[in-house]
Amino acid sequence: MKNLHFKDFFWNSDLICTGGYDTIIQYLNDGKRTCKEVEDFMKARASIEEKYAKDLLGLSKKVCGHNEMNTLKRSLDVFKLQMEHVSLSHLQLAQSMREEAKKLEEFREKQKEVRKKLEQQMDALHKQRSTHFKKTMDSKKTYEQKCRDKEEADQNVNRNTNTNNTKHIEKLYSKAQQAKQNAEEADKLYYQNVTALGKVRDEWLREHVNACEMFEKQSVERINFLRNTVWTHLNQLSQQCVTSDELYEEVRKSLEQCHTQEDIEHFVNLRRTGDKPPAPVLYENFYNGQRSPTAPPSRLPPPIIRRGALPDPTHNSQDGIVYSTVQDAGYSVIHY
Repeated sequence: MKNLHFKDFFWNSDLICTGGYDTIIQYLNDGKRTCKEVEDFMKARASIEEKYAKDLLGLSKKVCGHNEMNTLKRSLDVFKLQMEHVSLSHLQLAQSMREEAKKLEEFREKQKEVRKKLEQQMDALHKQRSTHFKKTMDSKKTYEQKCRDKEEADQNVNRNTNTNNTKHIEKLYSKAQQAKQNAEEADKLYYQNVTALGKVRDEWLREHVNACEMFEKQSVERINFLRNTVWTHLNQLSQQCVTSDELYEEVRKSLEQCHTQEDIEHFVNLRRTGDKPPAPVLYENFYNGQRSPTAPPSRLPPPIIRRGALPDPTHNSQDGIVYSTVQDAGYSVIHY
């Protein structure tokens, strides 16, 4: 299939009409706007990545598992370290995006400068073409009017050929001669203007073709550049995912080395305070001279013992001292 090109499909039947050219310029302006939109998008995305990276960096500096120990502590330390690395990789991503946006901006400005010179040249040609066309059309009108004046003067002479008024005939003849001269001058001027307009038209045709080729070349470059820019942008995002996953994998590897039982045993060995529980507290009767021997340690709570009422006290006047006694010498609230 034959390729289609700007230079073949943006002409107008009217010499001074710029419709085809204006259509191309509108297309180029739309393309320039697209470049600016993509550029702004990438700058905004870079700002988002930078903010995310800074927030994540601040988060990675916060205390996390400070009081933990052994393998879990090591895993949490690796976790924080890799989060810091992830944040730094996002900072790098933001910088890479800004560099790509800068390249796009430079490309857009370069095309703008090339277009500006070409458009100024074409605008000057359009103005020159319009001026010569108007001058040519005006000279054509003058030429046609002078030709009609000449014909009318010739007709007047022919109508008055048989008139005896010689002076009048000479006057008509003089007017006819003047009209003929005016028509010839108008014809010459008209011809000169047509010739000049033809030269202007030929120059405009060449420049229009050159402009179309240049504008088409710019459009091809713009489409390719935008395509490659977005492609690169997506590659950067994909690489960031790969980088993040590699950093996260380090955390997963560390977690694989985190052993629950080992951490429990580590804590026991580090903080152990003894391997025997305290002995139970036994009841000791205040009135019994014998103190119950300390029972062997037991993990079971002491049994609940029901005891009788306290004995009534008796009075002994020996040495003026009164003691409380238990009548039954074998009494004890402790039963085994």
